[in-house]
Amino acid sequence: MDSKLHPALTVGNIKHLIPLTLELETAHYTSWSALFQNHCRAYQVYDHLKPKSALTASSSGDKTDASKTDTGKPSAAISDADALWIRLDAIVLQWIYGTISTDLLHTILAPGQTAYDAWTLLANLFRDNKNARAVQLQQEFSNIRLESFPSMAAYCQQIKLLSDQLTGVDAPVDNHRLVLQLLSGLTEQYESISTILQHREPLPDFNECRSRLTM
Repeated sequence: MDSKLHPALTVGNIKHLIPLTLELETAHYTSWSALFQNHCRAYQVYDHLKPKSALTASSSGDKTDASKTDTGKPSAAISDADALWIRLDAIVLQWIYGTISTDLLHTILAPGQTAYDAWTLLANLFRDNKNARAVQLQQEFSNIRLESFPSMAAYCQQIKLLSDQLTGVDAPVDNHRLVLQLLSGLTEQYESISTILQHREPLPDFNECRSRLTM
């Protein structure tokens, strides 16, 4: 393999690396965003999630179109670095399109879009109704019960997911409240271990409680 090949060019199926599909209904934006940003850092394209610098600004938009020949190929006016930036931006944009639902894709898709444009549209879309979303998530969080889940692991996972989503809409849940909610939603089967954990001072952290309960 060429030692100069950019890491992002080696990525095959993006779904193998970012298994979450972002959907408006499930609102896994915080988790999806964290996974996507980490992936971009690992493959050295995180700068494509930020506004273009003056150095790369000339490599997009109308100026890029004007610098192409009649065959559609970049002319000599575009440097190798600029051509690579354009290609990498298209790859990051493909990653975004490939990890969101069809409905979201139709919502944000626009001609001449850059990766930063799509990234910003998604962020704004999930944050525009932040207060309304926070109220909905608070209700779900307060009413979650173990009896609604097939296993303790699934119950704990959903509580943690709701907590992360609340953090994403600026309504974070501290460990004290997280643990109390975890314990309050248990069935009678777990009454003994719940009582022991409730009387710990200070309360154990969420991960310890989850470990004790799943055992």
